[in-house]
Amino acid sequence: MDRMPAWADAVLVPLVSLLLAGALSALVILAIGESPLAAFRLMVDGALMRSAGWGYTLYYATNFVFTGLAVAVAFHARLFNIGGEGQAMLGGLGVALVCLSIPWPHWTLALAAASLGAAAFGALWAVVPAWLQATRGSHIVITTIMFNFIAAALLNYLLVNVLKPAGSMDPASARFPEAVHLPTFEDMFSTAGTALFRGAPANVTFFVAIAACIAVWLLIWRTRLGYEIRALGFSETGARYAGINPVRVVVVTMLISGALAGLMGINATMGEAERLILNSTEGAGFIGIAVALMGRNHPLGVFLAALLFGFLYQGGAELALWTDIPRELIVVIQALVILFTGALDNMVRMPLERAFAGRRRRC
Repeated sequence: MDRMPAWADAVLVPLVSLLLAGALSALVILAIGESPLAAFRLMVDGALMRSAGWGYTLYYATNFVFTGLAVAVAFHARLFNIGGEGQAMLGGLGVALVCLSIPWPHWTLALAAASLGAAAFGALWAVVPAWLQATRGSHIVITTIMFNFIAAALLNYLLVNVLKPAGSMDPASARFPEAVHLPTFEDMFSTAGTALFRGAPANVTFFVAIAACIAVWLLIWRTRLGYEIRALGFSETGARYAGINPVRVVVVTMLISGALAGLMGINATMGEAERLILNSTEGAGFIGIAVALMGRNHPLGVFLAALLFGFLYQGGAELALWTDIPRELIVVIQALVILFTGALDNMVRMPLERAFAGRRRRC
């Protein structure tokens, strides 16, 4: 069978898919009476040309890195974890409990403990779907979808009836103590003469996301567990023959996936809102699916795809603010990216494979 080089599969296929999605998006913008070129310029200016715009882009990208890694790790075991939304919600709950229960003397200690709390709660929310998939054959897609709704209902109940401060009408927890507030990029990079990232929510969690990318790369390609995860993803029969226990690998993989999604709670709950609020995830769990697909389930690809979707999110906000283009158009663009990088992947891949095969024959 003709195959294209690895670099083309990793770079060229997603790039062509992105260009096709962009071309169709331009047609949609034209159809509503706006200029695609002006819209693109506005998105670039609002998301990339000012430090404040970069701050929002990197904030959104941080969320998408965590949820994208969660989906990617599960994909390597041929598991489709679409429960990142609920796992991130519970991760935020873990962060809130850690920050509100203990008088932390410094944000560094609080960040370490909150990371453990977020990962533990996210993993806990993934363990039941994992066990049902591994031992009862219940499809992971169905169970994780159900657990997203259960997580939303549980969080709503806790915020209204348990965590809401007395006398408050806002369904949110108490604000975290000043000592656990994470440094923002504005705090870290501004100088007396130059204010950078003014008002942007990007914070130190961005570097935690980069560390998570490195950790996932080491896990999947440099550990025995990573080999077992990939072997199970290639062939369950072959994995069994090699002495790999599928039940254990499925459960452990989903625990890791849930923990990664839960870590998003650090950024959204501890870094930006500085309290636990409803809908802090803002759909990032589902966007993680597109990020993982476009990033080819590789941590570097996930990171780059997360930056792209962070740009789309922030650029979409600029469009909604300064033009008549509705913000929902960004959802259309995201859907087109998912369509071309997922469902229509072969439509892009097959012509490129034929092109590379023809080039090899000519050589």
